Amino acid sequence: MTSTDALIHDLSANLAPVERRKIGREALAVLALGVAELALILMLHGPRDDMGQVILSPFMIWKIGSLALLAAVSCVAAMRSFAPQPSSRRWLLPMLFMGAAVIVSGILVTPAADSARSILARLDPAEGVICTMWIIILALPMVALLGMFMREAAPMRPRQSAIAAGLAASMCGALVFTACCRMNDPLYIMVWYSVGVIAVTAAARWLLPWRFRL
Repeated sequence: MTSTDALIHDLSANLAPVERRKIGREALAVLALGVAELALILMLHGPRDDMGQVILSPFMIWKIGSLALLAAVSCVAAMRSFAPQPSSRRWLLPMLFMGAAVIVSGILVTPAADSARSILARLDPAEGVICTMWIIILALPMVALLGMFMREAAPMRPRQSAIAAGLAASMCGALVFTACCRMNDPLYIMVWYSVGVIAVTAAARWLLPWRFRL
C-alpha cells in the first residue's frame, strides 16, 4: 500500500454515512417557528384593533397576500439553494418579477385618503423605524433555523445560500408582523418593510458563511 493509499484509508476509516436531507421536515420546522412567533407577538403586542374591519379590504389583502407569496417562494428558494448542486440563480429572477408586481399592485390599492397626504406624512419615519425593528427581531430566529439547515447541508455556494436564507427569514418576519402593524399605506409598507428585508439579508450574507464555518 502506497503512502497515498494509506492516507486515504486513514481519513476515511471513521466516516459515517451522511443522512439524507428531509425537505419536508425542514419546511414543517419553518412553518412551526412562524406560527410560534405569530402566537408570541399576538400575546405580547396584540393584533391591530381594527383587524376585524380591515381584514377583507383591498390593501390588507394586498399586504398579507403579497408577503405570504414572497415568504413561501423565498423559503423554497432558500432550502433549494442548500443542495450540493443548487439551481444557482434561477430563484432570483422570479423574485424580482414578483417584487415588481407587488409594487405595481400596491399603487393600485392605495386608499384615496393616503394618496392625498404628503410623502413624509405617509412614510411616518418614527413609526417606520419601530416596524423595521420588529421585522428584524422576528426574522432573527428564522435566520438561525435556516442557518442550521444550511450548515447541515453544506451548500456549494454559501454566499448565495446566505442571501437566500436572509431573504426568506426577513419575508417571514414581515409576514408575521402584519398581524400587528396598523399602517395601511402601501408606500409605507414598501419602504419600511424593504428596509427590514435589506437589513436582515445583509446581516445573513455577512454572518452565515463565516460564523457557521461552512
